[in-house]
Amino acid sequence: MSGSRDFQGIYTALITPMTSNHELNEEAFREVVEFNIRSGINGFWVAGGSGESVLLEDDENSRMAKIVTDQTDGRAKIIMHVGAPTTKRAANMAENAAKAGVDAICCVPPFFYGQSDEAIAQHYRAVAGAASLPFFAYNLPSATGCEITPTMMSLFQERVPQMEGLKHSAFNFTYVREFVNMGLSCFIGFSALTLPALSAGAVGTVDGAPGIAPEVWVELWKAFQDGDMERARAAQDKGIAVCNLVRIGSFHGVLKSAVSYRLGVDCGTPRPPGMPLSTEQDETLRQRLSELDLLPTEK
Repeated sequence: MSGSRDFQGIYTALITPMTSNHELNEEAFREVVEFNIRSGINGFWVAGGSGESVLLEDDENSRMAKIVTDQTDGRAKIIMHVGAPTTKRAANMAENAAKAGVDAICCVPPFFYGQSDEAIAQHYRAVAGAASLPFFAYNLPSATGCEITPTMMSLFQERVPQMEGLKHSAFNFTYVREFVNMGLSCFIGFSALTLPALSAGAVGTVDGAPGIAPEVWVELWKAFQDGDMERARAAQDKGIAVCNLVRIGSFHGVLKSAVSYRLGVDCGTPRPPGMPLSTEQDETLRQRLSELDLLPTEK
């Protein structure tokens, strides 16, 4: 991994805090951003999978870009997700995000209708061109039904001048090394695999779990940079325990409840059709957070 990379380190895939009416909660959103910055993260991945991406309105996406840029105030990098089924919608959100002052754009392949590699490449070219910022592909086949392979990324590199790299949230781990060898900035999308991915040349991790305990992954990153593998492995072990929390209930339900407990700020529940945690699941989550020493100390 090159130390000269503009985008590297621990990037929290932010949740989207919501009010009781499932509207964007700006005050809580700002507090979540600030909590992560104070914890030492390097950047944010905004309105992605952990942020309930496709359940957001386009104008909410643009509003979030303005809020996070204002709150961050240059203290962390911002990669804004603008994925949508149509090129026009994604390009419009990319343009608005660029105007808000984000550092880069990311985008899943257009989903629902299967598209050819060339169609996806042209989609990315239009979206990236609308922002004229570094561009990241978002490899999330579990949600999009499209797995981005090294062959596809090679085509995207040819078609998209702004192509910087990708977030790799697919299970073929061997691709990490191939993407790195192509000169791409490859973030691993599974934070439980941060350490092996860094060892393979990944530039960092982007995931929702670090939003629960950003300090754990910041410690892992610093230890790796220092060449202290014992420290790095210890941090990765705790990170895996944090990642395992999502098995308690729905992904977004766990993330929002866990962050709410850590900050003492109500981040709401998932936007419908997403379901909140049951009372039993919520109690289990609180107990596990306590066991991991991730609850605020009573004063």
